[in-house]
Amino acid sequence: MSDLTKMSAAQLARVIADKQASAVEVAQAHLDRIDAVDERVHAFLHVDREGALAAAARVDAGEVSGPLAGVPVAVKDVIATKGVPTTAASKILEGWRPPYDATLVERLRAAGTVMLGKTNMDEFAMGSSTEYSAYGATNNPWDLGRIPGGSGGGSAAAIAAFEAPLAIGTDTGGSIRQPGAVTGTVGAKPTYGGTSRYGLIAFSSSLDTPGPCARNVEDAALLHAAIAGHDPRDSTSIPQPVPDVVGAARLGATGDLSGVKLGVVKEFAGDGSEPGVLSAFHESLEALVKLGAEIVEVSCPHFQYALPAYYLIAPSEASSNLARFDGVRYGLRVGDDGNRSLEEVMSLTREAGFGPEVKRRIILGTYALSSGYYDAYYGQAQKVRTLITRDFESAFERVDVLVSPTTPFVAFPFGSRTSDPYQMYLADLFTIPTNLYGGPAISVPCGLSEGLPVGFQVMAPTLADDRMYRVAAALESAVGTLTPPAL
Repeated sequence: MSDLTKMSAAQLARVIADKQASAVEVAQAHLDRIDAVDERVHAFLHVDREGALAAAARVDAGEVSGPLAGVPVAVKDVIATKGVPTTAASKILEGWRPPYDATLVERLRAAGTVMLGKTNMDEFAMGSSTEYSAYGATNNPWDLGRIPGGSGGGSAAAIAAFEAPLAIGTDTGGSIRQPGAVTGTVGAKPTYGGTSRYGLIAFSSSLDTPGPCARNVEDAALLHAAIAGHDPRDSTSIPQPVPDVVGAARLGATGDLSGVKLGVVKEFAGDGSEPGVLSAFHESLEALVKLGAEIVEVSCPHFQYALPAYYLIAPSEASSNLARFDGVRYGLRVGDDGNRSLEEVMSLTREAGFGPEVKRRIILGTYALSSGYYDAYYGQAQKVRTLITRDFESAFERVDVLVSPTTPFVAFPFGSRTSDPYQMYLADLFTIPTNLYGGPAISVPCGLSEGLPVGFQVMAPTLADDRMYRVAAALESAVGTLTPPAL
């Protein structure tokens, strides 16, 4: 493995700026790493070699500059990239090349980052293991027989396998944080509306949030700062300044949390969590206390209803968003032989193009929105969402941030949960409440259980993204980062 692929994003940026290595050399080192290991990891669905080297050459020519100029980045395949295949890991979009860039991709290009390619994921971001990709699962670099989390398992695995120092994911119910936890990487979900959804293939419009993935907290903050900010093309984008997340991460790295109150959620006390996960979490709490933090137990009684509420709201919005994939305007078309009606072509296209988990959620969401059931299911779930928001607001009157394990268990073996969707959904038990609330949250590695990574989650109030970075960086300074076994 090249020394360049072992460096953090911040280190690479300095090396390139100081002319110790060219951006082209850095890009080539990561492309070589992808060639060497991705056949086993399968983190990427498409590698854009020509585009990456061309972008790196522009940095070397002085055409682009910035804190991340020349640093490679991988992008989840649910985000539109002009001229580069974007499939959402679905057969129904196989081969589609968008005619435009998503806002965050525009910002990545303007920042001088070098896009390596598109990463694997659960189809349309629906899943918790990246087993539901139409193009095959991604493997966890810690154990190739285990899942890398989902839906953004490809982005997290690419970072853990040293194929990229940075990646972009999307978080609808934990799809950045949960892969980060099980791969020993950092994954952050910004405040909803803090990063633009323009150009994001929608799953659940009121929940989807693009965000950064990295190997350490400072790198995640640097990427967060590069992509965040108001976007007039996104009606849900917040017209507020981006918090100083980079400064907060660097402050936290000094290891001083004096005066910071951490709320431990009573309802996440341990039911259903593996003993090793709880042990790593409590050891991390002790480390944070030594840095000056105060631990306060808080109750968020409606968190226990977050999982069922989410699995009514998200599928309902998905059933509406995915109606556009009809085999008429773009993407796959099946059965159009001149002898079938439009309805028959649409039905055959969706049958062939959508995978089992996508179909399951479309059916569930359509049922929840149907006449006679809307108020009983979707309407009630939205009321629960309001109660969960009030729980967060009440808790943040007493504490600065809330903390919990990121996931109840470490990475599980492939196939061990696909037969029981509910057991799969439990992977997001601790992450979903934040999505329903809309606040920011981050997962940072906090140790190992049975040789596999455990994640520590920090949740902050809306628009207080800097708080979570400060606490996460402080924990990282105390426990260090994790390095997977050599591939």
